[in-house]
Parts: sequence; C-alpha cells; structure tokens
Amino acid sequence: MTSIKQPGEKNLMLFSGRAHPALAEEIAEHVGVSLTPTKLTDFANGEIYARYLESVRGCDAFVIQAHTEPINQWIMEQLIMVDALKRASAKRITVVMPFFGYARQDKKGRGREPITARLMADLFKTAGADRLMSIDLHTSQIQGFFDGPVDHLFAMPVLESHLKNRLDLANTTVVSPDTGRVRLSERWADTLGTPLAFIHKRRDLDVANSVKVNEVVGKVRGRTCVLIDDMIDTAGTICKASDALYEQGATNVIVAATHAVFSDPAVDRLKNSRISEVIVTNTLPLPQEKQFDKLTVLSIAPLIARAITEIFTDGSVTSLFEGDS
Repeated sequence: MTSIKQPGEKNLMLFSGRAHPALAEEIAEHVGVSLTPTKLTDFANGEIYARYLESVRGCDAFVIQAHTEPINQWIMEQLIMVDALKRASAKRITVVMPFFGYARQDKKGRGREPITARLMADLFKTAGADRLMSIDLHTSQIQGFFDGPVDHLFAMPVLESHLKNRLDLANTTVVSPDTGRVRLSERWADTLGTPLAFIHKRRDLDVANSVKVNEVVGKVRGRTCVLIDDMIDTAGTICKASDALYEQGATNVIVAATHAVFSDPAVDRLKNSRISEVIVTNTLPLPQEKQFDKLTVLSIAPLIARAITEIFTDGSVTSLFEGDS
C-alpha cells in the first residue's frame, strides 16, 4: 500500500530521495504505507532526473531526504522532487529534512557574508514546498526564514530515554559545549533534574572548524558529565570540551548529539578521546567506516512518523514534545 486515503479525499504519500533510503523505509513502516515508486537517475553530466511512477494528483506529499555528503547533490535532488510534485498537482507538499543543510549559516557574522540558511528556505518555497519539517535546528530563528509552517522536532525525548536508565542522576551534570547550546542544555537539565554547566569557547573566524576552549563554568568535579549538542561535525568542539571537563575533575564524559555529520577527522578524534560513549540519532546515514565501538545510534524514525501522522490528520505536533515545539 503506497497511500492512505481518508473521507474527504485526503491521501498521504511518502517519497524518498537517494541519500538515506534506510531511514525513509523505516519511517514508511511506522506510518503504515510504502514509499511511492520513484525514478531518480543522473545524466552523464551530473544533472538529476526525477519522475513518479504513480499518480500524485491531490495527494498530501511528504518528501524525505537526508542532507548528507555530497550535500549539494542531495539538496538539489530534493528540490527537483518537490518541483515534480508541484507540476504533477500534489495538493500539499511537506519537505522532510531531518538535518537542515546550511543551518550554521543563519546570520551575518561579518560583512559580505551570505545568510545561506535563508537561501535554503527560499529555494524550497520557490520549488513548491508548503511546509518544512526538521529536527533540532542549529538555531530556532531559522523557522522564520520559511514563509509557511515549519515543524521543528526535538530528538531530546529519544536521547533522554536512552540515558535515563544508564545514569546516576544524583551524580550527573548536563553540560553545554558553548553558550549557543545553553537553552537546549537547560531543557535537558530540567527534565533530568540535574545541575547545568557550560563551556566558554572562542572560534577563529578565519579558520573553519577551529575552536579554543577557555573555561568551564559549573559543578563538574567528581561527576558524570553529559555533553549536549545539535551536531558533531569534525568533533573539535566536543573533544576539546571533554578534555576541559576531565581537567576540571569530571569522572566520566558522555556525548549526546542529534546529527552525526562526522566530517574528517571526527571519527579518529572521537575514537581516541576519553569520551566513554557517543550517542547520536540516524538523521544522517552512517556508513561502516564512520562507526566505532563507543558509538550508539538511536532511530529517529518513530518520531518523524508520528509527526507526519499528526500533520496529515490535522493533529498537534506540539503535543509530541509537551509544549516545547
């Protein structure tokens, strides 16, 4: 079954790009439909061709694509899929991007810089998207870049449920790796009932992915520290934060992050660090060469499937997060 029909001619259809088909299949299984057959091919010069092998007229379409490497190819593929749906008379098109590509470029830090996160939102709107869905945006302000509804999901319930039974919460501190993640870390600390600490850091604006840790603020000595972040890219921030926590007397450091980007040399850094466990979700595909003993990957598919169902049935996405969304 590739669609769900309801009285009033509502018809849910799921579509997947080629970036992370395993996640899309898992989402479809939880929703209770099959992915709509889609022909996606590349021409010899790299141009992408998309065609749906079933009628999509009047459907409520959800287009799932992971913005993983090569990121520009998969973003372009999703844009083309949205355009094809619009021209085939889909009634409503929701773009499901678990990881929002270019989300870190959400403001101008210096003159003559782009705001590429806004450009992304504009591109999907122009292509024909009516709605966006993403998980743990780098900053919440990105929701305002898109002229339409944006469903901002949180991976916190998935990550927290894994950690709650593994920690002595009386001896645990939630740690933000920088001031930008303090609000997220506060929600974690409130939910777990633990103290909060944060790390003050400075970036070299002229060198990408370069971080210098300055000081740890909060109670960490003799405690298990849970470092919270939205993504791990090259792992420079997380590994330096971990070293700083151990220097301040932490007995154990666990990392919980939503998006495992894992650009080189992230895997080597994490494997060779003193971090005891790295917990991530499968918003991005993780090939075998990016997996290691300390890594735990949790599925985000049930959460996305529930959000898709709430949207389709005109329910409440916010209710999934007890008012946080």
